[in-house]
Amino acid sequence: MADKRIALFPGSFDPFTKGHQDIVLRANSLFDEVIVAVGHNSKKQRYFEIDLMIDKINETFADHPKIRVITYNELTASLAKKYKAGYLLRGLRNTTDFEYENSIAQVNRYLNESLETVFLITSPEFAHISSTIIREVHKYDGDVSPFVPYEI
Repeated sequence: MADKRIALFPGSFDPFTKGHQDIVLRANSLFDEVIVAVGHNSKKQRYFEIDLMIDKINETFADHPKIRVITYNELTASLAKKYKAGYLLRGLRNTTDFEYENSIAQVNRYLNESLETVFLITSPEFAHISSTIIREVHKYDGDVSPFVPYEI
């Protein structure tokens, strides 16, 4: 039997959006396992508690046994080795995302040469959603329910 195709989907997910959900569900049909890795970003102060996000993401994928959620605080390339993930999953909304993600993919490949980055283009109905905008709407008591797959 061939090695398991494990994809790692890392991010701060602050919050986890319907766009992120779309990427994970589409990847679920491409890989044997998808690991959503909620990271601690040293450059960002979290808006939503990491434990809340873990619970909400687990709740979102409760009916999907090939999807699991973890937290991490290390280099993504090292995390991929630890979990035997051969693929790094990234979603792209636009060309700006591509420029940023391409640079990261190159460094990750340097740090872990067996790691392939797989880009999935965000479905058009989710391309406008960004965690930054959702945080701003939430901060001022706006309705974020159209943008996230759970209640907060």
